[in-house]
Amino acid sequence: MASTGGSPGRLAVLDAPSNLGLHPPSAGTVPGCYKLAGALRDQGLVGRVHAEDAGYLTPPRYDRGGWRPGDGVFHAAAIASYSTRLADRLSALFDRDRIPVVLGGECSNLLGPALALRRRGRYGVAYLDGHSDFRHPGNSRSVGAAGGEALALVTGRGQTDLTGLEALKPYVRDGDAVLLGIREDDEHTAEVRAAGIPVWAAGEIAPDPAAAAHAVLSHLGRDELDGFWVHLDVDILDASVMPAVDSPEPDGLDHPQLRALLTPLLTAPRCVGLDVGIFDPDLDPDAQLAAELTDTLVAALTG
Repeated sequence: MASTGGSPGRLAVLDAPSNLGLHPPSAGTVPGCYKLAGALRDQGLVGRVHAEDAGYLTPPRYDRGGWRPGDGVFHAAAIASYSTRLADRLSALFDRDRIPVVLGGECSNLLGPALALRRRGRYGVAYLDGHSDFRHPGNSRSVGAAGGEALALVTGRGQTDLTGLEALKPYVRDGDAVLLGIREDDEHTAEVRAAGIPVWAAGEIAPDPAAAAHAVLSHLGRDELDGFWVHLDVDILDASVMPAVDSPEPDGLDHPQLRALLTPLLTAPRCVGLDVGIFDPDLDPDAQLAAELTDTLVAALTG
């Protein structure tokens, strides 16, 4: 990994635990992914990767108020404000040649890094996720949860208050994104490919994750890019390995496969940071899944 200045940088772990982009798991509750950062810190993540502690960015309150289907993205104003604040915090880290590791909540957290990097130049994103997150008003009548729309939003699809922050739309060009880990039956795969975003489904990755990573690095290592960011939704893992997510799916990767995919990406000279999301400690009462996930991240971040 390298800083945005191109020199080797030190890792800096920043907690950004927003859960604003997910539906409530049940009436009267909020998504537990906001506890991800605490769960991974409890496993010693910061010290084990020899990172600077970059602190905590307090998220807005989860309150959908009178939102109804058809109203657009719920929490949109709060997500926009939080994304800008997160971009500001990340910009300060980039200015000090730090490589951020963002312990997030859900996938719309990617808006913050995408905006911060768009301010600086042209960057790509490696989007590791069990789902395409490519829902937008042009292909769905179910727009609402920004976490399921994050790849669409960062590539400029969706409502302007989220896609057009600081008049920098799109934060990531279609050809500068790659999508890895979706399941074969994802409903938006054809549209993603038609947009020029390369796709590797989990079934394609599993036999040789290192080869998939090499192909991604060839695409994101192009001279016209200043670097790339890695987004990790842990539901890229198979449901039998990682059930503590809001939408667990079969036919995903196991931990050794994820390590083999992540390690070349995160240790590449052009990689400028990572965000991690969706893990829900409320569904992991004995912390076993948190321990396994932390082991995988430590192995990948330290090469």
